[in-house]
Amino acid sequence: MRIILTTMTVIAFCAAGAWAADAKAGQAVYDKACKTCHGPDGTPNSSVAKMMKVDIKNLASAEVQAQSDAELKTIITAGKGKMKLVKTVAGADADNVVAYVRIFKT
Repeated sequence: MRIILTTMTVIAFCAAGAWAADAKAGQAVYDKACKTCHGPDGTPNSSVAKMMKVDIKNLASAEVQAQSDAELKTIITAGKGKMKLVKTVAGADADNVVAYVRIFKT
């Protein structure tokens, strides 16, 4: 019984790793879909914010980083406030972008 439980635990950890989001892949998607407004390092593009009359959040801020991965994915795929949904980012790409945003954490 102990061997079966140990084997199942190892398989579960390996499977979770296989489906984990990929920050490097997320960077490529971020560069295409997000960087214009959120900047290359998550710092808001002040020119875009001023032109659109919006407050763009710094992605490294405690406020953004405190949100769950699911919350960030929902913002990307459904929008929030004045931020519209990003139609070109869905599914695994959205998960990967969230993983990439996590590297901005200070």
